[in-house]
Amino acid sequence: MGPVDRDQGAKSMAQKKPSHYNDLVHVIEPSKRFNVLSLEPYVAEGRLAVPYRYFPGPVATRFFVELRDNKRIMGIRCPECSTVYVPPEGTCGRCFRRLEEWVEVGREGTLESFTVPRYSLPIHPGPAPVAYALVRLDGADTGFLHLLGEADTKGLRIGMRVEAVFGEERVGNILDIRYFRPQGS
Repeated sequence: MGPVDRDQGAKSMAQKKPSHYNDLVHVIEPSKRFNVLSLEPYVAEGRLAVPYRYFPGPVATRFFVELRDNKRIMGIRCPECSTVYVPPEGTCGRCFRRLEEWVEVGREGTLESFTVPRYSLPIHPGPAPVAYALVRLDGADTGFLHLLGEADTKGLRIGMRVEAVFGEERVGNILDIRYFRPQGS
């Protein structure tokens, strides 16, 4: 595309494009849920609830089934570099090999990092303070992000040993492990 063609393309992009919905603008009533900024084109600020179904795929499905049915935490080992991923992944992030060798890892591990938000948000699993942990489970080479419970947040320290606490009723998701707690709690 030469310079003349490029200029012509920019002009046509700057022109207002016809809308197939111009004839419907009269039926759109401003909603109390949205801040209507413009009717032509219709632009509104707000939040939409979009129902959807999530399919975790075969690797995460097996991980969740093991948590639910057997209270086992499973990892997956790379055949090339021997890295054990928890939670499991389908492809090695280091050497890009397909991962298929399942291994059970421990329910105990080491606290590698943590944060304690002291404010509440609707997305948090409970009122503040909520403790989030990055745990390297025994037998795993990667960190596992989850909640900390039964812990004095002032006593948390990197390197402390923690253990998984499973829920009584498990449904096949990450919260089948309710949280990790300091060992000996």
